[in-house]
Amino acid sequence: MEEEQQQTKEMDVEQEGGVKGIFFAESIYHLVREKYSQLTDSSSSSSPGRHKVLAGIAMTRGFDLRSAQVVSLATGTKCLDSDAANEDGCTLRDCHAEVLSRRALVRFFYSQLELLLCKRPEGEDQSIFVPDKDSTHRFRLREGIRFHMYISLSPCGDARINCPYEMTPAYPIRRFSCQLRVKVNGGEGTLPVTSRRTNQNWASVWPGPPVCMTSMSCTDKIAKWSVVGLQGALLSHLVEPIYLHSLTVGMLSHTGHLGRTITRRLAHIKNLPFLYRRQHLLLGCLSSREVRPAGKASNVSVNWSYGEQGLEEVSTTTGRTKESGTPSRICRSSLFGYWLRLENKLNRPDVDPEATTVTHPVSKMAAGCYQRARQQFSNALQDEGLGTWSRKPQKLGHFSVSV
Repeated sequence: MEEEQQQTKEMDVEQEGGVKGIFFAESIYHLVREKYSQLTDSSSSSSPGRHKVLAGIAMTRGFDLRSAQVVSLATGTKCLDSDAANEDGCTLRDCHAEVLSRRALVRFFYSQLELLLCKRPEGEDQSIFVPDKDSTHRFRLREGIRFHMYISLSPCGDARINCPYEMTPAYPIRRFSCQLRVKVNGGEGTLPVTSRRTNQNWASVWPGPPVCMTSMSCTDKIAKWSVVGLQGALLSHLVEPIYLHSLTVGMLSHTGHLGRTITRRLAHIKNLPFLYRRQHLLLGCLSSREVRPAGKASNVSVNWSYGEQGLEEVSTTTGRTKESGTPSRICRSSLFGYWLRLENKLNRPDVDPEATTVTHPVSKMAAGCYQRARQQFSNALQDEGLGTWSRKPQKLGHFSVSV
């Protein structure tokens, strides 16, 4: 089968439209860096300038760099301690840059759908979405729109710890190569998922810091996005799956190794629902490597999406905004609220019109095709002996929003 034989491509060869991959990767890097500098220069806070990892997503029409614009970005390397997480969906547990930039991108998607539904002709022309003529109350991206992620450092997990450029002891690398990994509470490390069981007693296998049992490594999450899409479960009620087209990495980047880690996780996935696929990313690295920031990582992460006036600062010790302690604009509760507003505008059956509250987990599980794709992804990983995808405790995902 042609898809089974397709290998992960690298962007250092000539790609569509005659654009050289290395030039394209450098261009995406400069776009994200320039946007970040612009936002920090206009910020009154000193916190945003300090970061270990920056991630951003740029949007293009085809490979035309003249149309390129940054639509989301974030910084961060930490996770909220498990005992600090609450059940109301108002805290950001995973404050890694890659994860927050994806969440900010979802917020951008919601704003674009609202623009389309505003009933003004200019809104329809400006939105990146168009109605899907073959499906009632569903939307798709305009033809040719693509998304490209830049990360200043190889994503945590297998892509980083086993990277040829990373100087670490050989034994644990060989022992846990290609294994799924979970993030360490409050820190910047990951540990391998060594069992098929999700309810491991980590204290018995790791004497160090406690593990963030609800958050998989960024390597694993990028692989997941390459199957289920960037839009998430809720938004999949409304739009077709949306995939990254390329990934550019700065420091500790080795496209061959990164490609193998992603491909290994996708190789045996079969029978995906209609419209879902295994997206083989175009991978790129920079011609000159960035300097790795020295010192401790900041306890503040920032996020931004297109249309926002400035950066939002989030404390990585509370998972809420730094100054006021209010929920972040990209926390689960906020994004759930955006989704409910769109559902109500569309008068869709996904929300019971007589209900006074709607629960987050029920709404997510109702996205049948998305959930089947996610399950096929998880099953393939487990069948390959890579480990079991860690699921968040039920109480952390169970919250409701008043309709």
